[in-house]
Amino acid sequence: MNGLDASLNAWQPRVLSILRIMAGLLFMQHGLSKHFAFPIPYPGGQFPMYGQIWFAGWIEIIGGALLVIGLFTRWAAFVCSGLMAFAYFIGHQPRAWLPGANAGNLAVLYCFVFFYIFFAGPGPWSVDATREGKG
Repeated sequence: MNGLDASLNAWQPRVLSILRIMAGLLFMQHGLSKHFAFPIPYPGGQFPMYGQIWFAGWIEIIGGALLVIGLFTRWAAFVCSGLMAFAYFIGHQPRAWLPGANAGNLAVLYCFVFFYIFFAGPGPWSVDATREGKG
């Protein structure tokens, strides 16, 4: 198994970059849906041009874009992780304690994926790595 471990370990940084890019794209989609009805309209319908959902949408768009390109990755991931913790405890947890019962699975998963990226960094395929001479 040492040969397999060595191969997998060699790919770990690149797969971290892929995780960051995909999580950012999927996260950005939520904000685009809220503000621009793209790729689909937000399920909750129209909402006022202020308030928690409005601000969350912009954090999702800007934070997701920063994660996709890997710019200011750790801080973008930290803010996005916090947003998802906030979303879970404000929007989902009051309905029921367990994520499976309150439709909060995605918020919890995003929270911990972004928390991991905050600690792991952007990976080699990122603007941050290029700026540091590591890309």
